[in-house]
Amino acid sequence: MPDSSTVIGYLVDVQGNLLMATLVEDEQGHAPTITIGDEDLLVGQLGSYVAVRQNDVHLIAIVTRMVEQEALAAPTIETPGEGTARLPFAKRIARLTPVGSIDTNSQFRRGVSHYPTTGAEVHAIGSAEVAKMFNRFQSKGLAIGTLTSHPSLQVCLDPTNLFGRHFAVLGQTGSGKSWTVAALVQKAVTVMPKAHIIILDLHGEYCWRRPDGTKSYAFADTIVRHVDARELEIPYWLMTYSELCDLLIEHSEREATNQTAFFRDCLLEGRAQENRTAVPPLGLERVTVDTPIYFSLDDVLNKVRTKNVERVGNRQGPMFGDFDRFLMRIESKLNDSRYDFLLKPRSRNTSASLSELLRDFVGLGTQRAAVTVIDLSSIPFDVRPTVAAQIGRLAFEFNYWNPQYREFPILLICEEAHSYIPRDIESQFAGSRKSMERIAKEGRKYGVGLAVVSQRPHEVSETVLAQCGTFICLRITNPDDQTYVKSLVPESEGDLVSVLAGLGRGEAFILGEAVPLPTRVQFKEPSPAPNSDDIDFYTKWKTGLEDLNVDEIVKRWRNQER
Repeated sequence: MPDSSTVIGYLVDVQGNLLMATLVEDEQGHAPTITIGDEDLLVGQLGSYVAVRQNDVHLIAIVTRMVEQEALAAPTIETPGEGTARLPFAKRIARLTPVGSIDTNSQFRRGVSHYPTTGAEVHAIGSAEVAKMFNRFQSKGLAIGTLTSHPSLQVCLDPTNLFGRHFAVLGQTGSGKSWTVAALVQKAVTVMPKAHIIILDLHGEYCWRRPDGTKSYAFADTIVRHVDARELEIPYWLMTYSELCDLLIEHSEREATNQTAFFRDCLLEGRAQENRTAVPPLGLERVTVDTPIYFSLDDVLNKVRTKNVERVGNRQGPMFGDFDRFLMRIESKLNDSRYDFLLKPRSRNTSASLSELLRDFVGLGTQRAAVTVIDLSSIPFDVRPTVAAQIGRLAFEFNYWNPQYREFPILLICEEAHSYIPRDIESQFAGSRKSMERIAKEGRKYGVGLAVVSQRPHEVSETVLAQCGTFICLRITNPDDQTYVKSLVPESEGDLVSVLAGLGRGEAFILGEAVPLPTRVQFKEPSPAPNSDDIDFYTKWKTGLEDLNVDEIVKRWRNQER
């Protein structure tokens, strides 16, 4: 039988995804503190768990709102020596969101099959009962933090559901996204040392240079390999046709249709030529515009130049002048040394070099590593999205064609995902978006997990976010972002999004398949932490540097070295 001493209220309204309860109050009209074991629990605290019981119905719900409603109009009275006293005519109303039920074997199950009626008892839940609901994933050891409502209880996530069914880390600037990712990865490689994780680091937060010139890392050297994207060299010939179009063609131009059609013909001819002449021979039966083999960019450009000035008799050819801007763009990039890693590769300039490149970024190179951080901060801003999406696509293609993909799962973590997985289908990076959407839709089948990290959720492709099985939501105050996230999570958990604006740094609401029930958790502080903390303006402006070596800054700028 339920313990009547834990009753804190009674249901007065029952809807599909919403329950309303009036709380029991003491003689002074205050919601009491319930003592369960050695715990004192404040009744009605936002984010706390409660149990709703009525005969065989036993639901678990989360408190998402507290309001006060006057039961009867009544004046206040003056109490001698105490000023104005509140009469017990006001009722506190708790808004509850049901998240699951307890079955006949005392096991928590998501979803609600039988609803209670009005008058059902609402009970407070102590740590012991909450712990039972979280026991399911304890044995896997992926402990990432503690429950905000019960700080003594650790929260463990299910690694298979988290990494295998994609997840998103969403939160505004300063909420602790990189902090959360670092803590999660550090714990994951401790529990699973044979992990294969690729992190796309757009701002150099996981590898940075100290003032004395030495480098610091967000992970121990024994588990991670930090790679500068320029040194890794991800050459142009590994790009798909759509990615190359994103890089070289301005889709808003009037001549864009002619440019894409002729460029496609030149690209196909270049790859076919490589298939015929490569040493050692490739011997491919069929070559497409996306086949990952070398082609000469110079040869393609020469054909474009010829077409651009072609004349038929005394008249201009059908594409005369159509490639003026195209040639201007590509030649400006070829003359800029910052693009050499992409357009003028020194080591990745043969079809045979692909195998070594793939070994490098999945952690099977000379330096074996569970985590490969690819630093994209040193490459030009305008090509970061294209390169980031290309790395993601290569990770997917690697396992897509890997006959042992079930034995070699890969996780791709996409920092600043809104930059290259845009929601806008007319975006300049539509080709990059398409590549990432394929991973989101098909990656799970081939052992490729995707982690989407963004400070602007409503700018990220809805197709990608809709495929995420788990949402780690940090502080989000922007109404557009809150509404967007609410539309993506299960309907029964949508009301929980309202608490996101009040979360602290490193505190998150986790929704989805990696947790047994929606969970407000304080992540453990990563050690070492990424280079993403806010700069202390007060201290630095009060006691900071008197001078700087500006010559060194200029040298780094010119050499593109951070």
